[in-house]
Amino acid sequence: MAFSRPRTPAAKCLHLVRLGELTSRSELIQATGLSQPTITRAVSALVDAGYVTERLDMARSNGRGRPTIPLELADPGTVHAGIAMGTEETYIALFDLKGRTVRSVDLNLPVASLDKDDVIQHLMAGLNRLTAGLDRRLATVGVTASGTVSEDGCVTAPNLGWNHVNLGRQLREQFSVPVQVTSVSAAIVGSEMQSRADLDVPSVLALFADDSIACAVTTEDGVVPVEVTRDELTTSGLLADIGQPAVASLADAVRREDARDALDRRARGLGELAGELWETYHPATVVVAGSAFIEDPQAPGPFAQAARSVAGDQVELRMLPTHREMVRDIARAAALDPVLTDPLDAVVVRRSA
Repeated sequence: MAFSRPRTPAAKCLHLVRLGELTSRSELIQATGLSQPTITRAVSALVDAGYVTERLDMARSNGRGRPTIPLELADPGTVHAGIAMGTEETYIALFDLKGRTVRSVDLNLPVASLDKDDVIQHLMAGLNRLTAGLDRRLATVGVTASGTVSEDGCVTAPNLGWNHVNLGRQLREQFSVPVQVTSVSAAIVGSEMQSRADLDVPSVLALFADDSIACAVTTEDGVVPVEVTRDELTTSGLLADIGQPAVASLADAVRREDARDALDRRARGLGELAGELWETYHPATVVVAGSAFIEDPQAPGPFAQAARSVAGDQVELRMLPTHREMVRDIARAAALDPVLTDPLDAVVVRRSA
C-alpha cells in the first residue's frame, strides 16, 4: 500500500536519519523503542546499501566501551523521479534521497484533449530529457494523477477522460525501476508523513478541490482513498451554478463580483464536507489544496468557518498556499515512497534489475 508508515527497523532508522543532520545508534534506539541489536543490524544494512554513512571523523569517546559514531544520510548516487500530472500542465522533477530538487521541468500537456498513449509517450520523453547527461542513476518513479488510482496503478479520472488507464505498467517497461502511481490526495497525505520528524505521525486527511474532488486519510495500514462524489463542488459544478457564458473558468469567476455568492457557496460546501469527513475519521490535521483554495483568496474564510462549525478547535486546518508548493510536495512524496517504505527491498529490486 502506498505511503505506509515506516514499519521495518531499517525504514524507521532511515526516516529518522534522513530528516536529521547527525544522529547516533543510541538516539535511534530511544526514538524507535527497538533493541540495541535490532538497531545495530538495521544501521549496518543501511550502511551496506549506501543509504547511511558513519562519521568516523566525529567519533566521541564516552569513557569505557566503544566510542559513539555519528550517523548521517549518505549520497547513494541516485535520483528519484516524481511526476505530478495536471489537467493542462505536468510537473516532472528529480529528487535526491534527502528530498532536494535536482532538476525539474514543466510540460504544457493538455491531457484531456490528447490520446492516452500520446500522453504517456510525452511523460516518458520528458523524463528521459530530464535525466540525460546526469551522473546519477534513476532509482524510482512516482506519479500522481487526479481521480482514483487502483492498486496496480490504473487511473480513472473523468476530468482527464481516462478510464482504468494502466499508466504504471508502461512506465515500468520503459525505465525498469519501481514505479508507483497514486492519487493527488494520497500523495498530499504521504508528503505530510514523510516530512514529520517523529514516527508516530498523527492522523492526516487531505481534501483536494479542483477540476475534481478527492480525499485520502491515514489508517493503520497506510494511506487510503476516501470516495467523495460531490460534483457540485468541482470547478465545473461552480461554473454551472454561476450559469453565465462569460464565466468560463475559475479565474473568470474570481474576477467578477456577481460570482462571489457562488464562490462562497462552494467554499462553505467544501467546509461542510471537511466537517463531515472529520466526524467520520477524526483526523488530527486536515490539509486542503487545489485551485478552489489557491485561486480564490477569499475561499479559506468561509471554508474554515463551515468546517469549524462541526469540528471546532479539535482539528488543525492547513492549506497548501501555492500550486507550485503542492505539485513539488506531491511529486517528491510519490518519487520517494518506494524507497522510504522499504529501503532494503528497493536495493534488492535495484540489484536484480
